[in-house]
Amino acid sequence: MAFAKAKQGKYVLRFDDTDLERSKQEYIDGIGVDLDWLGIKPDEIYYQSKRFDRYNEVVAQLKEKGLLYPCYETPEELERRRKIRLSRKLPPIYGRESLKLKPEEVKAYEEEGRKPHWRFKLPNFESDPFKTRRTDVHWDDVVRGPQTIDLASMSDPILIREDGSYLYTLPSVVDDIDMGITHIIRGDDHVTNTGVQIAIFEALGAKAPTFGHINLLTTISGEGLSKRKGDLSIRSLREEGFEPLAVESLAVLIGTSENVTACRNQKELLEHFDLTSASKSSAKFDPADLLTLNKHIVHELEFDEVKARLEKIGIKGEDAKRFWYAVRGNIDKVCEAKNWWDNLEVNKTFDAVSPEDREYVHQSASLLPNGELDENSWKVWTDALKKQTGRKGRALFMPLRQALTGLDHGPEMAVLLPLLGKNRVLQRLKA
Repeated sequence: MAFAKAKQGKYVLRFDDTDLERSKQEYIDGIGVDLDWLGIKPDEIYYQSKRFDRYNEVVAQLKEKGLLYPCYETPEELERRRKIRLSRKLPPIYGRESLKLKPEEVKAYEEEGRKPHWRFKLPNFESDPFKTRRTDVHWDDVVRGPQTIDLASMSDPILIREDGSYLYTLPSVVDDIDMGITHIIRGDDHVTNTGVQIAIFEALGAKAPTFGHINLLTTISGEGLSKRKGDLSIRSLREEGFEPLAVESLAVLIGTSENVTACRNQKELLEHFDLTSASKSSAKFDPADLLTLNKHIVHELEFDEVKARLEKIGIKGEDAKRFWYAVRGNIDKVCEAKNWWDNLEVNKTFDAVSPEDREYVHQSASLLPNGELDENSWKVWTDALKKQTGRKGRALFMPLRQALTGLDHGPEMAVLLPLLGKNRVLQRLKA
């Protein structure tokens, strides 16, 4: 998305839902919710499950050209052949044995109930497909620079499963051609796949798009993030209360030569975005970095930007705006404001003051300024207490903070005092 917007292009969202059994509507809806939360608005949306007729048409063309052939091996048979090749110190690639099958052998397999999977015949030979030769595919990667893949080092890829469903490879190439895709930015675990896809583009008489392969995120210990474990899922981050721009800032800038800073909007983020600055090594994700970015963003959020969210957690009324500006500098996430709201609003007392300071706290009530409390009241009050008791610094301020909030730290007491109101202040001082 960032690359498309930076180049004034279009961002296409395409759902690879050709595996109908695994592609459930709830997953598709979840992706839509995640993107909407991040503020990502696709210019075009496509579903591969609605384009089977087009893929079938291309399959017929490849079969007619002899570039797609049926294979009847079971997974166990393929694994056995792979081990045999390894024991002979040969590359563990498919040997195209199915091309040697006689009609009666194919018939026997079909009578046995076997259904074929279909492989694309890579152009890595002159005339005899069983005598492969080095065949280099080159492209200038916008992230990694010049890349080369030798097609002779690879197995012919499976494009269609035994049940007739498509793997992502062929539909993606067909879609890229039909939709006029100019750039594909993806993880560097797809570098090898790119060699195969370029071969399919050329087999279909089309020019391949420009590819860019970005580094993958790992945990701080260097382990790969797992979708199955829910590592760093957008949904989990949203539910944990992170700001979308904190997530976007980290996702776009981590692993680049740019400083990972908290951007206030997508326009500002795009000004920092440059694919060529991406490192070729994996980027390590540290949750502490995300929390730091989030904190910086939250501390600058205006009341109007969070008003609706605050109302959902019960923070509303005439004091809500003043309250937000009082506490935002002391929270890491917007949802944490609820803790301070409850602290100030609920009629309760705290047992946080040390025994030696209790008498001082009780006596302090008598010097509380008359009338309604405002942001000047704290200074007037503590000045009077300092003069009468001789206390200063921490000994003067901390017992009062502990009595009024139950904590040793937090927002400025000058702004908390009027939010508490005189009745609560007196109640907590005399507890």
